[in-house]
Amino acid sequence: MNSKSYNKLSSANDRMDSNTWGHARSNGALDRNRSGLSAGPSAASKPALHSHIPSDKNAPTTTSEAGATPVEAASKGDKPVRQGTLDASRSNSFDSSSTSHTKRHTGSDCRWEAIQLAACRDSPLSLVHFRLLKRLGYGDIGSVYLVQLRGTQAFFAMKVMNKDSLISRNKLVRAETEKEILGLLDHPFLPTLYTHFETDKLYCLVMEYCCGGNLHSLRQKQPNRHFNEQAARFYASEVLLALEYLHMLGIVYRDLKPENVLVRDGGHIMLSDFDLSLRCSVSPTLVKSSSVHAGVNGVEKGLIHAEGGCVQPSAFFPRILSKKSRKTKSDFSVKGSFLEFNAEPTDARSMSFVGTHEYLAPEIIRGEGHGSAVDWWTFGIFLYELLHGMTPFKGSSNRATLCNVVEQPLRFPENPPASNVARDLIRGLLVKDPLKRIATKRGATEIKQHPFFEGVNWALVRGAHPPSVPDPVDFSQFRSKEKKATASTVATTLRSLPAGAPAAKSTMTADSPSNFQYF
Repeated sequence: MNSKSYNKLSSANDRMDSNTWGHARSNGALDRNRSGLSAGPSAASKPALHSHIPSDKNAPTTTSEAGATPVEAASKGDKPVRQGTLDASRSNSFDSSSTSHTKRHTGSDCRWEAIQLAACRDSPLSLVHFRLLKRLGYGDIGSVYLVQLRGTQAFFAMKVMNKDSLISRNKLVRAETEKEILGLLDHPFLPTLYTHFETDKLYCLVMEYCCGGNLHSLRQKQPNRHFNEQAARFYASEVLLALEYLHMLGIVYRDLKPENVLVRDGGHIMLSDFDLSLRCSVSPTLVKSSSVHAGVNGVEKGLIHAEGGCVQPSAFFPRILSKKSRKTKSDFSVKGSFLEFNAEPTDARSMSFVGTHEYLAPEIIRGEGHGSAVDWWTFGIFLYELLHGMTPFKGSSNRATLCNVVEQPLRFPENPPASNVARDLIRGLLVKDPLKRIATKRGATEIKQHPFFEGVNWALVRGAHPPSVPDPVDFSQFRSKEKKATASTVATTLRSLPAGAPAAKSTMTADSPSNFQYF
């Protein structure tokens, strides 16, 4: 695939309106098992963190406000950082069935045609239009099922959430946030939302099905349970492009971990689970930058690779500017300086206590508030885990892990060894002071220029050959005589479907605030 084709496929940017950039709002009381709730097969995984720090090893996900007990924070939820267009978009959340418009990068996807034909014939779509085949996984706010659109050979992943449960546990905003974000996304390494609807008791999101599981389970299948550096670079580069795109949209992901990185049938990745994400405002700009940036061992890297032949700040860079404003490579160098595209949401701010113990950034644990820099911390933990098969600050308990994140210096194991450039990048990402952390100001651009990614042609990443391609799914095993679906038969099916593999550690939500403190 050439760069022209890639830009055409991945250029949602030229259609961004004010709602796309959004305005900041953090979520209400959030908790999640580290296994998450993904649109792919589940795997044994690490738990996430709740609004206090329990002393045992089972730990859910969390948000709380500084100065308030976790119980008070859970009842109030986070206050919005800014008010704006996001509030208007929330009013249209799950109120009715909706089939999304065809996304540009998936325009040739036959599942779009199947969904749209069904919607034209039977609008609005509902649960009875789908055969529920298998439960793929489950998380704090719902379960994910493999489903088939009746009368077609189109298969999807459907996230099903119980309304009463969401409301009673103050998690409705989380479900709304995820639906809104999924509706914005149009990117090769992010999910496609085909349609969404509700019943009297359920909210349903119909998304892309990933047959390859997640990177956590794939890593455990590797020799010595870690990826080699070439494979880690491949997965990290695709995740980096996804994070860059999210930040361009004003979305701080806040939940990066191998369990949330799904593997498509072609071997490329897809981020999942956006109910912990933070919406905020962002102002893309072109700024002057030094023509070179020092790397490790005195290596200097510029914005443009001579061999790669593409502008390094963003794979989407040419689509941001109008045709009249686009420049050639020679135009970007003016007396030793370059124009650099910057769309990092540096003004994002949240006091939420949210994340997974082993991936939490120090500023979250200290209760100092956080912004988009937390995504670059988690990216560093993510890369470390891919290369070494473990996270760097894991302790004997959740409390010990959090203490290690704040106080313990970064160390690398002797075996398996990582290259000097890999260690240098991880050190830059895992700086405990977010203001000194790599990419805090310049975003993904700064990481792309690091020598660890030397040779990566960012405009053609999607055309690279994946390290591993999953076996194709034999959907014929689900063939059966079609029966007319009713609400009662669907409810019976939901109760009887086989479950996905349970998480190694169960979700735990403790309500006592006595165990909570900022470090």
